Amino acid sequence: MRGLLVVNPRATTTSPRVTDVLVHALQSQLELTVVLTTHRGHGFELGRQARDEGIDVVIALGGDGIINEVVNGLLHRGLGPEVPLLAIVPGGSANVFARSLGIPLDAVEAVGLILDGLRNGIYRELGIGRADDRWFVANAGVGLDAEVISAMERRRKKGVRASAYAYLVTTLREVLQRTDRRNPALTITSARGRVDRAFLAFVQNTSPWTYFGSWAINPCPQASFDTGLDVFAMRSLGLAATTIAAQRMLARSAKGTAGGALITWHDVDDFTIGTNRPMEMQIDGEAVEPVTSVRFTSHPVALRVIS
Repeated sequence: MRGLLVVNPRATTTSPRVTDVLVHALQSQLELTVVLTTHRGHGFELGRQARDEGIDVVIALGGDGIINEVVNGLLHRGLGPEVPLLAIVPGGSANVFARSLGIPLDAVEAVGLILDGLRNGIYRELGIGRADDRWFVANAGVGLDAEVISAMERRRKKGVRASAYAYLVTTLREVLQRTDRRNPALTITSARGRVDRAFLAFVQNTSPWTYFGSWAINPCPQASFDTGLDVFAMRSLGLAATTIAAQRMLARSAKGTAGGALITWHDVDDFTIGTNRPMEMQIDGEAVEPVTSVRFTSHPVALRVIS
């Protein structure tokens, strides 16, 4: 069986020594090629090459960003039975996708899970989402969360390490100093209905939406790889709405709408988010180009993942 290990050398929770140990372990089961990514988009190139060359399994060592790139490469010709099996060794700061699947955060334990899956043919078939022409496995968003991620990426380029504290500081700065809290820009439209004048929209393909350190942040606790997409939108950033939204996210509850200021949709297959001005967007925790319109679709049984 041929395998490709895609390693993000900037992964925050691994080291070259640990990577060497993992490589030796995986070579016991695979004819393994190891590639370290060198630039943004390299994971996409490697995923595309792996599918075109008929690689059996692709292992991504890194966070949600490198996993997203690899998945988009694997699916560059769409869905199909020839798409390689995917395996994950978590190495990011949040690891939302891996943790949602119950994959151990310890790299050695994660590789043990992969080896067991390869020996016994154990994997899970997942539904994933698509935003226009880009696939996502865990989440996406338009508005505030994307603004925070863009701001955090700018801070990381200046040497700030990604951490729960750094994200908290960045979030508070964006909300209090930079976010336009008076002029909602988003409209969300689907066969289920229409939401006008929203400030933000979180899109979940799984639960939770993200993590603050070890604490799950979960505006849509029913979201699942086995259903369509879930949407959480806010039509107010006032104190009452923000307080109730925070309680929902931290308590993993679906209760409270703040008089209609909070909107949730569960198990949606197709919807569009439009904006009246270019708005920041994120996909699987990575900032992408600002958008004025994006169509989200759900695709069941799209990916095979060892978990």
